[in-house]
Amino acid sequence: MSYRLKTITRDEHLAFVKARPAASHMQVPSWGDVKPDWQAESLGWFDQDGSVVGAGLVLYRPVPRLRRCLAYLPEGPVIDWYAADLERWLAPMLAHLRSRGAFSVKMGPPVVTRRWDAETVKAAIADPAARRLRDVDATTSDPAAFEIAARLRRMGWRQKADGGEAGFSAGQPRYVFQVPFAGRSLEAIQQGFNQQWRRNIKKAHQSGVTVVRADYDDLPVFHELYRETAERDRFLPRPLPYFQRMWTALSAEDPDRMRLYLAHHRGDVLSAATMLTVGEHIWYSYGASTSRRREVRPNNAIQWRMMSDAHEMGAGVYDLRGITDTLDEGSHLLGLLRFKAGTGGQAAEYLGEWDYPLNKLLHKAFDLYLARR
Repeated sequence: MSYRLKTITRDEHLAFVKARPAASHMQVPSWGDVKPDWQAESLGWFDQDGSVVGAGLVLYRPVPRLRRCLAYLPEGPVIDWYAADLERWLAPMLAHLRSRGAFSVKMGPPVVTRRWDAETVKAAIADPAARRLRDVDATTSDPAAFEIAARLRRMGWRQKADGGEAGFSAGQPRYVFQVPFAGRSLEAIQQGFNQQWRRNIKKAHQSGVTVVRADYDDLPVFHELYRETAERDRFLPRPLPYFQRMWTALSAEDPDRMRLYLAHHRGDVLSAATMLTVGEHIWYSYGASTSRRREVRPNNAIQWRMMSDAHEMGAGVYDLRGITDTLDEGSHLLGLLRFKAGTGGQAAEYLGEWDYPLNKLLHKAFDLYLARR
């Protein structure tokens, strides 16, 4: 028998998430409030005893002039992905989403397939023959994760191909960089940094860089630096109201869900970053910095303050989010990979995003529409 699935309340959804060690910040009820162009629904999986054993936040994107929609579960749903009866989890979800008018379903299983330690990443960057991280022998891999991918294909799910700079294409990042915190002292974490990182943290302190925890009223300061960063790194920035809405929505659900940090130097804000928390998983979410006075190393200082606070909060992992898969020296994103690898953590590859066409004709037409935008 399949699990019973139905719409649940926000409180039921949040209670399920709170009972788990971690879940994606895009799988909490409040994330639907961050995306006003989408319609949100919380789904719950129930066992024979009537207990909630799984949950998922679905975002529905209506298609103009059609009474149909795209259903999206970013970095979810939160179910037992390693269960032997995975089909019984996903079949009722597809049936429910079809009844809601979805012509296609997109999801991102929160399953890690491979990991590369910092030394392996460093060696790969230095190897002129290495073109992509995916082609480098992983430090560890999970055969069970690859079996999940095979089962999804047999069920009719299609893996989304990486586009552009892998890890920074449309959708959620497939490659991320994470620093394990569980069972480690803060001193041990810092000892895992490379020499340049430790030196930069010390230099920031000696130069008088101070990092403070800011609040909602400081979001315009963050956004000014964020816009400068977007222009420098060639990406399209989100508008200020997006971050204000994110702060309001997430903080209403949990006052510690979102934090903002600013790095000051001689009365000037040189760097800013947001941090998100769900259970024992803490993310460095958005970062911004100016090109002024980079020699005082405000970015290292702000990351070290955030890591220190995350450790105090009981984080099991500090997630620096997306990295590029390319090792090409010509990529403007390689410097970001080097910066994150300096923390001594691990590059991780997730299963990526998967599509299930409930209506193959509309699914194909929608893909063509997106490709032409």
